[in-house]
Amino acid sequence: MSEKSEKHDERLSVLKTYKLFVGGTFPRSESGRVYEVTTATSAVGAAGQDRWLANAPLASRKDARDAVVAARKAFGGWSGATAYNRGQILYRIAEMLEGRRDQFGHEVARAEGLSRAKATAAVEAAIDRWVWYAGWTDKIAQVAGGGNPVAGPFFNVSSPEPTGVVAVLAPQESSFLGLVSVIAPVIATGNTAVVVASETSPLPALSLGEVLATSDLPGGVVNILSGRTAEIAAPLAAHQDVNAIDLTGAGEALAKELEIAAADNLKRVLRPQPVDWAADPGTGRLLAFLETKTVWHPMGL
Repeated sequence: MSEKSEKHDERLSVLKTYKLFVGGTFPRSESGRVYEVTTATSAVGAAGQDRWLANAPLASRKDARDAVVAARKAFGGWSGATAYNRGQILYRIAEMLEGRRDQFGHEVARAEGLSRAKATAAVEAAIDRWVWYAGWTDKIAQVAGGGNPVAGPFFNVSSPEPTGVVAVLAPQESSFLGLVSVIAPVIATGNTAVVVASETSPLPALSLGEVLATSDLPGGVVNILSGRTAEIAAPLAAHQDVNAIDLTGAGEALAKELEIAAADNLKRVLRPQPVDWAADPGTGRLLAFLETKTVWHPMGL
C-alpha cells in the first residue's frame, strides 16, 4: 500500500456540531452546556453499552425565552401570509427532505434503534406528512368556518384564526415522524412554534432545523430547542407571551404541573394522549390551535 493510501485510511471523520435553531439562526446554548446523546436502548452494541453519537446543546431558560421572542416576532408575517403561500412553503420543506432522505434515515435508525428499512419508512412517512398538511393550508377554513343561519337581517360568518405562539413538546419515542406530526399542523394554520425536541433522541430534530432554514420558511416560525424537557418546558408553560402548549412529549406528572402553570394566562392546552404516528393524522391537530372569529354584518335592504 502506498504512503498516500495509508494517510487516507488514517483520516479522522469530521464530527457534526449540533446547534439550536432559533430565529432562523443556529446559536449554541447561551449557557454553553451540552449533553451526551447515545444510541437507543434497542440499538446497543454486542457489549451491551450505549454508543455515543454526539453532544447536543443543553438549552436553558434564557434560550426558551429567546425562542419565544423570535416566534412572536415572526407571528405577524406568518399568520398574515396567504394560506396558499404557507402551503407552498410546507411543500418546499418536503422537497428539501426528499433530497436528504438518506441522511435522515441514518439519523433516525441510530436515534430510535430501528433497522435501516424501518427508519427509511418513517422518514418517507414524515415527508408525506409535510405534503399532506401543505394541502390542508387553504382548505381548513372551509372545515372550521362558514356562514351561520340567524333570524334577522344579518350575515353571520365564522372564520378560523391562528392562536399565536405555540410551545410544542415533541414526542419522546418518535424522534422524526412524531416530531413532524406535531410541528406541521401548528404552522400550517398560521401559528409559530417553539419546539422542545425529544430529550433522548434530539438529533433528527436539530437536523430538521437545517432543512427549515433553507426551505423559504421565515426565521422564527419554527424554533427548535434540545435539552431536559422539564427544564425547558417550565418557563414556556408559564410564559405570558405563549398562547398555547402541546404537552405530547410530557409524562403524566410533568403534564399536570405544566397544565397548572399554563392556566395562569389561560393558555390553550393539548394534553398528551396515546397516538399511532403512522396512522392517518386527521384534522384534530389542525383544529387544536385555531380560534374562531364570528362577524355580524347588517344585510342591505
